[in-house]
Amino acid sequence: MRDPARDPRPLVSLGDLAWDVLAKPDTLLLAGGDTTGRLELSGGGSAANLAVWAQRCGLSSHFVGKIGRDHFGELAVAELQDEGVQPQVLWSGEHRTGVVLALIDQRGQRAMLSGQGADWELLPEELPVSLLQSARHLHLTAWSLFRDPPRGAALEAARLAHQSGATLSLDPGSFQMIQQVGREAFLAVLDHIPFDVIFPNADEAVAMSGQADHQRAMDWFRERYPAALVVLKMDEQGALIDGPQTIRTHIPATRDTLMDATGAGDAFGGAFLAHYLRSHDPLGAAECATQVGGWVISRFGARPPADADLQARLQPYLVQG
Repeated sequence: MRDPARDPRPLVSLGDLAWDVLAKPDTLLLAGGDTTGRLELSGGGSAANLAVWAQRCGLSSHFVGKIGRDHFGELAVAELQDEGVQPQVLWSGEHRTGVVLALIDQRGQRAMLSGQGADWELLPEELPVSLLQSARHLHLTAWSLFRDPPRGAALEAARLAHQSGATLSLDPGSFQMIQQVGREAFLAVLDHIPFDVIFPNADEAVAMSGQADHQRAMDWFRERYPAALVVLKMDEQGALIDGPQTIRTHIPATRDTLMDATGAGDAFGGAFLAHYLRSHDPLGAAECATQVGGWVISRFGARPPADADLQARLQPYLVQG
């Protein structure tokens, strides 16, 4: 039997790689007015962010997706490489690199406007089959499922990885997009993905389950996906975790002050998978992920530069392999 702590196969995250424009106004934006604020440009995309954070937390990670053959695309791929993530990208001369505008309010909460770029155009025949068949784990976000393409590519990637023995995880992506697609239509797509771990946030859990209460939402997930480990992200309330072999447990949030929530869920997921895939300890993985998520929200952007504080937070959770 393969030792999970020494499994050399990589995590593969498939989906969106885009260019983020982060904007946090100093005052309320008024129609026709002008104000000052903080702006930042960087590589982004939920699937790419998760790969970066899994790599930062010590797990060999690859990214699979499609990117525009343009300056933003080159910069976004270079940022992944600088982080140690190995990108397997399709370069498109027909579609531009997607741009995501994150508007951050004074409380640090963000609203996203996602421009549909090359990352929405991945086709099944463009997948790196050998990489998917050699993956330890495949992570998908629902941004690859809301329309087709790239839905067909995501479903085929899940099939290839699962048949070759990889485990699967899913981030539901966006409560608003779930509502736009339609709850039943979205759940019908998920029925084709035998995921082992799902990472809904509180709003996505409501959109999927129809239950506003966290405990009742978890009951719904347990009944709907009995074989999956459910990790419910609840912002300042921490996380709830429940699985086939895991008693429902609450993991408290850190005491970090919210500056910007952009990418915190992706960081949580990447840290969780990096720990869990090597330790098979879901509670330890959730504690590690909560520390990383807390560090991210106290800074600006989805991938702030690592510092001594981050390393100190990770140190107790380091797992070899």
